[in-house]
Amino acid sequence: METKAKNKTQLAYEYILSRIENGVYGPGYRVVIDQIARELGLSSIPVREAIRQLEAEGLVEFKPYTGAVVSNINEKEYIETLSVLAVLEGYATALGSAHLTKEAINELERLNEWMERALEELELERFSELNYEFHSLIYAHCGNAYLEEQIKQIWQRMKRIRAYGFTFVPQRAKASIEEHREIIRLLREQAPPHEIEQYVRQHKINTAEAFKRRR
Repeated sequence: METKAKNKTQLAYEYILSRIENGVYGPGYRVVIDQIARELGLSSIPVREAIRQLEAEGLVEFKPYTGAVVSNINEKEYIETLSVLAVLEGYATALGSAHLTKEAINELERLNEWMERALEELELERFSELNYEFHSLIYAHCGNAYLEEQIKQIWQRMKRIRAYGFTFVPQRAKASIEEHREIIRLLREQAPPHEIEQYVRQHKINTAEAFKRRR
C-alpha cells in the first residue's frame, strides 16, 4: 500500500516537473492541486506531496492567498552556475578534442543543423534538447568520468531555466549556432587544446552576458 502511494506521488511529481522543465508552467504559474489531480485521475494527497517535494527542490514556492506557484529564476544562481559550467565544459572539450572521431564531428554538424531548423520553427524546447546533445557528445569523449558527471549534474540543475532561457534572449540562440560552427571548425582542424578550451569557455560566458544584458 505504501509503495503504491509512493508511485502515485512520483507520477504527480514527474508530471509537474516535466511541465516546469519544458516551460508549460513558467515562473509565477499557479499550480492548482485539484486540477492536476483530475488530469491524472488521482486524489489530491499524492499531488500535494509531489508539490512539497518540488518546493524542497526550490522549483515551487507557496505564496499567501495564492498557493503553490512556480518559482522565479534565481538570476544570480543561474549566472554563477553558468560560469562554472563554462570552465568545466571548456576543459572537457579540450580533453575530448584528441579523441573525437570524424563521425562524431559529422554528428555535431548534424545536431547544429537541426538546432537551426528548430530555431526557424520556434521550437525552443527542441532547440534546448539539441544544444545539450551537442555539448554532451563532445564531453563524452573527454576520458574523465568524474568531470563528465560533474558537468551532467550542472546541466540537470539548469534544466528548468534552460528550457525557456532562450525565450528571454532569443538573439542568443542564433549566435549560439554560429559559435557551434566555430567549435566544429576548431575540432575538425585539430586546433591547439588551449585555444579550443578558451573558445568554448567564452561560448558559455557569452550566454551569461546576454542573459544579464537582456533588459
